[in-house]
Amino acid sequence: MTALEQSLAAVDRPWEVQLAGKPMPTESRYEVEEPATGRRLTDAPDCSPAEVDRVVRAAARAQPAWAALPPRVRAAKVRAFADLLRAHEEELATIDAIDAGFPLPVMRADVGAAATMVDIMADHALRLGGDTYPLSGNLHYSVREPYGVVARIVPFNHPLFFAASKVAAPLVAGNAVVLKAPDQTPLSALRMAELATDVFGPDLCAVVSGRGAVSGAALVAHPLIRRIGFIGAPHTGRMIQRAAADAGVKYVSLELGGKNALIVLPDADLGRAVDAAVAGMNYTATAGQSCGSTSRLLVHESVAGEVVDAVVAQVQAIRVGHPLDPGTQMGPVISRAQYDKSLDAIAAGTAGGGEVLAGGGRPDTVGPDGWYVAPTVLGGLAPENPAAVTEIFGPVLSVLTFRTEQEAVEIANRSEYGLTAGVFTNDVRRAHRLARELQAGYVWINGSSRHYWGLPFGGVKSSGVGREESIEELWSYTETKAVTVVME
Repeated sequence: MTALEQSLAAVDRPWEVQLAGKPMPTESRYEVEEPATGRRLTDAPDCSPAEVDRVVRAAARAQPAWAALPPRVRAAKVRAFADLLRAHEEELATIDAIDAGFPLPVMRADVGAAATMVDIMADHALRLGGDTYPLSGNLHYSVREPYGVVARIVPFNHPLFFAASKVAAPLVAGNAVVLKAPDQTPLSALRMAELATDVFGPDLCAVVSGRGAVSGAALVAHPLIRRIGFIGAPHTGRMIQRAAADAGVKYVSLELGGKNALIVLPDADLGRAVDAAVAGMNYTATAGQSCGSTSRLLVHESVAGEVVDAVVAQVQAIRVGHPLDPGTQMGPVISRAQYDKSLDAIAAGTAGGGEVLAGGGRPDTVGPDGWYVAPTVLGGLAPENPAAVTEIFGPVLSVLTFRTEQEAVEIANRSEYGLTAGVFTNDVRRAHRLARELQAGYVWINGSSRHYWGLPFGGVKSSGVGREESIEELWSYTETKAVTVVME
C-alpha cells in the first residue's frame, strides 16, 4: 500500500452522527467531494429536522449534570479533550487534508492550534464568577449561568480547528453544544464527536451534518437553542439572524467575511511588508479561502514598483499540488463553485482595467482533475474595480496604489466589510493613528495573518458582531443573573 493509499484509508469508513454514544441511523445521506480530484470521496449523514431535534433534546438531557459541576472540574475535562485531539493529530489532519484539500502540514498545525485554543478556554474557567455591587445596605451580586444547549455553525476552511476550538467556550461555561459540521468538510467534525464522547460522555458535545438549508436551519430554529454562534458567509449570517428572530429571542454572534486592507507606507520595512502581504493572503494555508486574509494590498505609489515586484516573485514561487504531496505548498480550492468564482473574479478584474501579474488561471503543476487555481496577483486596480470590492474567498490578491495617508484610509474603509486590517510603517504615531481610523475589528501594525490566542477577534460592519478567541467568547455563552438579599 502506498503512502497515498494509507492516507486515503483514514476516510474509508462509515461516517455517522453519534446519539447516546452510538451511530444514529439517518434517513438520507449526501455525497462529499474530494477537492483534489473533483470526484466523490464518501458520503455523510444528511440530517433531517426530526433527526436534529433528537440530537438537541439528548444534549438538553445531558446538560444539567454538566452545568452542576464546578468550573474547574469542567475545565479539567475540557483539557482532557485537548489532549485527546493532540493524540489523534495525524488522523485528524489527514482527514482534513483529503476532505478540504489543504496541505497536510497546515492541517497538522490546525489540530495543534485547536488544542491550544481549547486549553486557553479551560484557563479562563475561574473567570466565570460574577460581581458584588455596593448599592445599599443589602447584598447585591451577580452570577453567570449557562444557556443550556447552544449551537455552533462552522465553515469549511479550517474544519477541525473551528469544530474543536468553537465547542470549548460553551462547554467550559456549562452548556451542552450541538455543532453543525460544514457541508463540504464534515468528516473531521464527525470524528471529533466520537472522541468527545470518550471524554464528556454521550450527547454533551454533539455534531450533526447535512445541508445547511435543512439541518442548519433546523438547528437555528430549534426552541431549546437560545444561543447561536456562526462563522461563515455574510449572506448566510443574515439569513441566520432572520430565521433566529422568527423562531424566538436568541443571542446570535457572527464572524463573517472580509475584504481586508494591508497598507504599506513609504517609511515601512519593505522586506517585512512583502513577506506579510504574501502571508496575509493565506495562499499556503487555505488557498486564500480565509475571511481574515488581507486580500487588498494598498501600496504608496513611491514604493509600489519595488513592493509589487517582490510580492509577485514570492507568489510565483508557491508550489501548487496535491495536499498529501510533501512538496506541496498550496492545494485546491474547496469546490467547483469556488473555482469558478475565483476565475470569474479574475476575469472581472481584468475587464475592469486590472492586469494579471501572477497566476490568473489553472497552474501547470497539476493535471486536469481537481479545483486548482494558481496563486494570483492582480495589479493596476482602481478602488471600484470588482476585484477590489468583492470578497473572492480564493487565492487572488488585489493591488492598489495611493498617494496620501488619508486616501489609503478612505480606500480601506470604502468596503462594506471590517474584519481585519494591517499597517506597515515605522512611524509610531502614524501607526496608532491609522489603527484608530481603520474600520476593522482586528488590526495588525507591521504584521498580518497571525492570530494571538486570547486577543478578541471579530469584525465590524458587515463582518459580524461579537468577539471570539478570548474571555469575551467565554462570557458570551453565559447569561448574567442579578440577586439581591434584603438585609435592611
